Amino acid sequence: MAKKGLIIVYIGDGKGKTSAAAGLATRAAGTGFKVLYLQFVKGDWPSGERESLGKLGVEVKLMGRGFVGILGDRKPLEEHIKAAQVAKAEAIKYLQSQEYNLVVLDEALSAIESKLLTEEDVLEIMEAKPEKVHLCMTGHKRFKKIIEKADLVTEMKMIKHPYYSGILAQRGIDY
Repeated sequence: MAKKGLIIVYIGDGKGKTSAAAGLATRAAGTGFKVLYLQFVKGDWPSGERESLGKLGVEVKLMGRGFVGILGDRKPLEEHIKAAQVAKAEAIKYLQSQEYNLVVLDEALSAIESKLLTEEDVLEIMEAKPEKVHLCMTGHKRFKKIIEKADLVTEMKMIKHPYYSGILAQRGIDY
């Protein structure tokens, strides 16, 4: 289906990275692509994107054990690391299967930021991508080697966020 599978990275401190990845998955599914959406960090919190993508035929796999060290997380770091390593192995397996036209690794770069994976781990995933499969990843920080290897990088910059005015995340808007 693809002439050249792209590596697409959505980064930044602004809101919209997961929404952009979910939008890409929606567009791809709408054109007949087979899409896999792996969530690396997010836990079993309710998720609008998981619900809607599933209805569109996108295969969504929740791999993470929840946000690391925040929002009441009491899981040992080792549990989060193990989950990220399993997610890495699954990502490589599914990429190499060439069963999917697009594989989205939501929060894969956040797994580096949380010290669950290394930049080399994510580069290994990128290396495993076959020529015609598209790969999309999200996270907050820039990682030089990942940016260099990507074909498309979009940075979401926070200008203003309701959290800093005391407004907590809202279902349907933030998750």
